[in-house]
Amino acid sequence: MGIDEENAARHRARELAAQAIGAADESGWFELLYAEAETGGAIVPWADGDTNPHLTEWAGARDERRDGTGKRALVVGCGLGYDAEFLAGLGYAVTAFDVAPTAIERAVRENPGSRVTYVTADLLALPADWAGAFDLVVEAYTVQPLYGPVRGRALAALHVPVAPRGTLLVIARATTDPDPVRDPAMMPWALTRRELDEAGGPLRLVTVEQFFDDEDPPKLRWRAEFRRD
Repeated sequence: MGIDEENAARHRARELAAQAIGAADESGWFELLYAEAETGGAIVPWADGDTNPHLTEWAGARDERRDGTGKRALVVGCGLGYDAEFLAGLGYAVTAFDVAPTAIERAVRENPGSRVTYVTADLLALPADWAGAFDLVVEAYTVQPLYGPVRGRALAALHVPVAPRGTLLVIARATTDPDPVRDPAMMPWALTRRELDEAGGPLRLVTVEQFFDDEDPPKLRWRAEFRRD
């Protein structure tokens, strides 16, 4: 997808995100977008039908992939479930949540017989019994559409569900600018290195990668792995 096509596909999402800035419900626009998409009135730009390629690369080559048997995984902001279904295929017992009920309803509908437990939940108010409960927590592209104070609160919440000796995997757009000027109308907003470190919180940083992806035009990405020792 070229940059003009991408901008067109993101137009309504960007409009809703800009309207939400400073509102009492800063993440409610996700539900509005998914609901409009159900009636054909909008496009969810990240609902492309594919597992995040940087997650599949992290999982390893097809004949040498990580084995999640006996482990629990949590997918943050799961959308329509592409990453969650992939992890379930690796053997993980997967819980996947999204703040948008329509996204969860569609994920369940489009994955009949799935082993994934899909739940409507808010990263800023997770169920108490999720604290320290998951061997793997995956956050891919869900913080970068958030702006302002809610963004910091979301980053600070990511480590909470990680179990002892568990892993937090963060995949996001990256910027080398330590203090970027963010246009409120141009969601998504790339993560700085400081924000990436905030996502890990008290966890130990195991690896951090910054690289250009294969999109046209290429975009700079982060992929970082944190562990609770």
